[in-house]
Amino acid sequence: MKIVNLRKKGPVVEHEGKKIQMPFDCEIYPDKSVEVKNRFTGEACTMPGFAVSVYDTIMGAEMIQDYQTVRDGLDWFRKYFPAQYMTVLD
Repeated sequence: MKIVNLRKKGPVVEHEGKKIQMPFDCEIYPDKSVEVKNRFTGEACTMPGFAVSVYDTIMGAEMIQDYQTVRDGLDWFRKYFPAQYMTVLD
């Protein structure tokens, strides 16, 4: 099992000519585009793989009640992917 320190900021990724600081250290999916569905409504949206990495970390942190990691991830989504945030996380 790999233990990850989620309090540490993650790497910087480049997306559409912008540098984006990951909110925490997590496994970054290499996929260019992934469809994600809202777990309650089924509404879907597309986002880059690195954003899905953050989404999955948020979902896992919620399961183990690590609410600081959840908050860090939600804040990151609102800043960099507001439309996807409104679709799958709001």
